[in-house]
Amino acid sequence: MPKKFDAIVVGAGMAGLAAAYKMSSEGLSVVVIERGDYPGAKNVMGGVLYRSMMEELIPEFWKEAPLQRPVVEQRFWMLDKQSVVTSGYKDESWAEEPYNCFTVFRGEFDRWFAKKCEEKGALIINETLVESCIVDDGKVIGVQTNRPEGDLYANVVVLADGVNSLLGKQLGFHREWEPQQVALAVMEELKLPEEVIEDRFNLEPGMGTTIELFGQGTMGMVGTAFIYTNKQHISIGVGALLSQIREKQVQPYQLLENLKQHPAVRPLVRGAEPVEYYAHLIPEGGYNSIPKLVSDGVVVVGDAAQLVNGIHREGSNMAMTSGRLAAEAVIHACNMGHFDRDALSSYENELNNSFVIKDLEKYKDASHLLESNPRYFNNYIPTANMALREMLTVDGVSKKQKQKKLTKSILGKNGLFTLGKDIYQMWKAVR
Repeated sequence: MPKKFDAIVVGAGMAGLAAAYKMSSEGLSVVVIERGDYPGAKNVMGGVLYRSMMEELIPEFWKEAPLQRPVVEQRFWMLDKQSVVTSGYKDESWAEEPYNCFTVFRGEFDRWFAKKCEEKGALIINETLVESCIVDDGKVIGVQTNRPEGDLYANVVVLADGVNSLLGKQLGFHREWEPQQVALAVMEELKLPEEVIEDRFNLEPGMGTTIELFGQGTMGMVGTAFIYTNKQHISIGVGALLSQIREKQVQPYQLLENLKQHPAVRPLVRGAEPVEYYAHLIPEGGYNSIPKLVSDGVVVVGDAAQLVNGIHREGSNMAMTSGRLAAEAVIHACNMGHFDRDALSSYENELNNSFVIKDLEKYKDASHLLESNPRYFNNYIPTANMALREMLTVDGVSKKQKQKKLTKSILGKNGLFTLGKDIYQMWKAVR
C-alpha cells in the first residue's frame, strides 16, 4: 500500500464517502480511514436519504442502492400528554421516479456507497483509528493511526470524523462543544410485517411515511421525536438538547419509552419486536457553531463542521453536499499543484453560496430561542391541543364561553403583550 496519497478522508459517513467518490472519480488517489468494522457500522439505524444530493454524485442511484421505501407523506404531530394535533403533506408524485427521499438503513447504504467508492479506485481501511494529524510547519501533511507503522501522508486531509471531531479540536479549529450545541438522540428498530406497516400507516404497497413529533414527544424539551417506516421495520427515536436532558436529569431510555407509551404512538408500535437500540450525538449548534473549515492541507466536512439543520431534520443532504464541494476544491488544488489555504478556499466559498450555509444562517437563532423560552414547547403546544379539545367536545357549553376560556388559557399569566412578543421573535428566527 502506498504511503502517500492525493487525499486522506477520515471517516466513512455520508460526507467522507461523498468526498472520496468525487475525488476518485476524477482520478485522484484516495484512502478512506474508518474506525468501525465497516462503513456504517457506527450508524446502523434507519434514517432519511434525500435523492437530489446523492444523484449529483451517482445518477439514478436508486435503481441499485439498498433503499427501504420512497417517502410519499411527511406528517407533523404536536403532542400533549393525552392528545395530538396532526398535520402533514402527501404527494403521489413522490412515489414515482426520480422520487424525493427514501428511508434507509445506514449500515446497508453506507457499505454500498463505500463499494461504489472502491469501484472508482478509492482504498477503504476499516477498524483503524486516526489518533492525530501530522503537521509540518503549520501544514497538515498526513495522519497518525493506531496501526503499527500506520502513518499515512497526503496532499490534503478531509476531516469527516463526526460531531466530536477530535482531530478538528486537536488542530484548534473548535473548542469542546457546549451541551446546548449538541443533541442526544436515542433510537430503536422495531420489526413488523410489511403488510401491517402499510395498514397501520395507511400506505400503498412499498411506499413510506415519516412522522415528526413535538412537545410531549420530547417531554417538553427542545428537540424532535420521529417515526420512519421501512420495509419490515419501524425506526422510532427521540432527540433533545443535551443541556436540557442534563438539567431535567432524564435518562435516554426514558425519552424513548415515554414516546412509545403515548396514546397516539402506542397503536403504531403494538406487537413490534425490538431489534436494535442506538444512541448518538447530533450537532445542533448550527450556523453559530461552524468551526474553521479550511487550513493548509486540510478541510472539514459534514457533522464535524456542525452542518445539520435541526429545524428541518436535514443532515445527510448537507453532509453529502459539503463532501462533494470539498472534493471539488481538492481537485482544483491538485490541478494548481499546491494545497495551502488559498488553494483550498474555493470549498468555503462554494459552501457559503450553497443551500447548506444559507439555510443554517436562516435558522441561526431558532434553537437558542426555543431553548431560552420554554413557553413554545411547554405552553403553546399543550394550549393548541386543549383548544381543539374544547371546541370539538360537544357538552352543552356555548362556543362563546369556550372561546373566553381559551383566550384566558392562551394569554395565561403573561398577557397579550408576551404572546405577541413570542410570535414576533419566532417569526424573526425563521423568516
